[in-house]
Amino acid sequence: MQAQAADRGERAPGERDPGEDQEPRRGRPRSAAAERAILDAVVELLEAGEPLAGLSIERIARTAGVGKATIYRRWTDKEELFVDVLRDIEPPEPDVSGTAGLGDLRVLLESMRRRGLAQRSSVLLHNVFAQMKSHPRLWAEYQCTVIAPRRAAMLAAVQRAVDAGELRGDTDVELMDDLFVGPMLVRTIHRPDAPLAEDLADRIIQLLVEGVGPRPPGGGPGGAGHLA
Repeated sequence: MQAQAADRGERAPGERDPGEDQEPRRGRPRSAAAERAILDAVVELLEAGEPLAGLSIERIARTAGVGKATIYRRWTDKEELFVDVLRDIEPPEPDVSGTAGLGDLRVLLESMRRRGLAQRSSVLLHNVFAQMKSHPRLWAEYQCTVIAPRRAAMLAAVQRAVDAGELRGDTDVELMDDLFVGPMLVRTIHRPDAPLAEDLADRIIQLLVEGVGPRPPGGGPGGAGHLA
């Protein structure tokens, strides 16, 4: 039966294709060692001065010591792979309670501050982000899979703060989110020489919650609420 199947170009039951990659496909448990080798290979090439535009799947596979099929079973294209590399070398995403309002907002702002510090101290991160903006597909992939979820988490935290009575409920939630995120973005991206003090997240929240108008008589907070 096996001989007949071979004559027809088919595989007999239980027979493996000798060239078949035995590593799990995307969506199934992956080979952690192979995945680590691929991510490390991209970082190694970038640290050696290879520009993003010069990296090919063939070059990455050769550096990692794997086949191209091993890469394509994990990532559909270079853009998807590069986004995972960025996730790997950036500080990890923070754990938030999912129930707190201002508390989770503080955690998320602090995470932004730490990413800003990482970009300042890492030549690799700085160069990759600078190059990425000239690659529309890569930038779009990063925006969709990384930035959008982060923004959604911030919006959800602001909404929880509104629901808990920590923030006013008669104001546009998206606008409030922009007001909280904006100062941190300015300091981490647009003003690379600006200080990123450890208490920056707390100061941003306190200033916005208390308000920037003049204090009322008696010296109390000028806003409707204040941090606990």
